[in-house]
Amino acid sequence: MKPPEEEIRQLVAAWLRKADLDFDTAIHLSAEDRFRDVVVFHSHQAAEKYLKAILTRHQIEFPKTHELRRLLELLRPADPELSNALGGLKWLEPFGVEIRYPGDRPETLPGDEHRACQLARIVREAVMAQLEPYLSPR
Repeated sequence: MKPPEEEIRQLVAAWLRKADLDFDTAIHLSAEDRFRDVVVFHSHQAAEKYLKAILTRHQIEFPKTHELRRLLELLRPADPELSNALGGLKWLEPFGVEIRYPGDRPETLPGDEHRACQLARIVREAVMAQLEPYLSPR
């Protein structure tokens, strides 16, 4: 049994609020090199949550995962065009969890923070283009 449409809208909006917070954090901190790791992490988190918002809209269940590749695969049957268009997000994959711990983390290079923010912006714009009409008051 599917949940009522209003519950879905509320859950989508909650995912978007979380995603926007990560996105805004990444953008705000991207001006300083010393925050490079934090910026790429929050860019990944934003992209992940935007994907989870669109999956929720399509009522596609997803596991607790930080794998953008997996989320894009889940999206493909409902929206192959969007899934393919966002394939570049896979670049963010190593920055989801590994970067939070010393040792086995990927190295961020100068400029990675800007690329990460750009990828987060791309997914945000693509997802919001689809969700804004769905979320707008009726």
